[in-house]
Amino acid sequence: MTARSASKHSLSCVNARLIETFLEMMAVERAAAASTLKNYGRDLERFAGFASTRGETLETAGAEDIAGWLAALAADGIGASTAALKVSALRQFFQFLYAEGARADDPSAIIERPKTRRPLPKILTSQEVEALFEAAAQTKGAAGLRLIAMLEIIYAAGLRVSELVALPLAAVRRGERMVLVRGKGGKERMAPLTQGAIDAVGEYLEQRKKFLPKTGAAASPWLFPSRGKSGHVSAARFAQLLKDLAGAAGIKPSRVSPHVLRHAFATHLLEGGVDLRSLQQMLGHADITTTEIYTHIAQDRLKDLVFSKHPLAKKQGKGD
Repeated sequence: MTARSASKHSLSCVNARLIETFLEMMAVERAAAASTLKNYGRDLERFAGFASTRGETLETAGAEDIAGWLAALAADGIGASTAALKVSALRQFFQFLYAEGARADDPSAIIERPKTRRPLPKILTSQEVEALFEAAAQTKGAAGLRLIAMLEIIYAAGLRVSELVALPLAAVRRGERMVLVRGKGGKERMAPLTQGAIDAVGEYLEQRKKFLPKTGAAASPWLFPSRGKSGHVSAARFAQLLKDLAGAAGIKPSRVSPHVLRHAFATHLLEGGVDLRSLQQMLGHADITTTEIYTHIAQDRLKDLVFSKHPLAKKQGKGD
């Protein structure tokens, strides 16, 4: 019997109740997105269906049942990345049952996460980021001040572009070193700003009125308002501004995007000695495994630096 056919088994009342309680906790306490709740619920129901074919429930299933399900998924052709997401759902579920006393053990604790070959994100060097700022400084007028402010904030705080463009005016107060960000799932976090970002925002705010809609100008709640449908600068518009900026800075435009700036922020901080947990909080990652990808980038860049700059490495290269 395959993993897919096992999932068709009807869900018992006990299993349904446990899954429902877990999803309620995820929604209320962790503010999980609707898509996350849907995926977790589906995966848990499918595992429960598989376990039932082996005479087990979610209260009695063991590590061998989880391993059997993963083997069945692999036989069905499911890749390691997808399987890793399912393991994550099971781990959180069984940790919840154990913490609530619904189980005396956590059978997922000894299950290894399937190894995935996650591609390393593209990044820019610190010199390339400086070149972007220098190019932005050449943009004149109110549009230039807005561009510099947006660039300073997204790089200083490592924001997602969706978080940047939707910043409310109230999130940034003159002279304050923190900005209030509403991230995925409605979660809020405080992100630090550099002095450069604070100064850039202050200068931009003097010209902000030039971007306000002609009607209802005083009512615009956005830090970066526009006359478009959304009422604020769109993510697509900012991305295009970055492409234009890259060209002016002598950088291939295909290498530059809002998300690449976020990756650069994370990598440069990690190289500067920031610990992984602090970086996780600044990026707004729910799972630290998402943040760990930057350690691989930093390690690869360190290897390149050693092999290209270390005098012994150069000497060995000549001898070979």
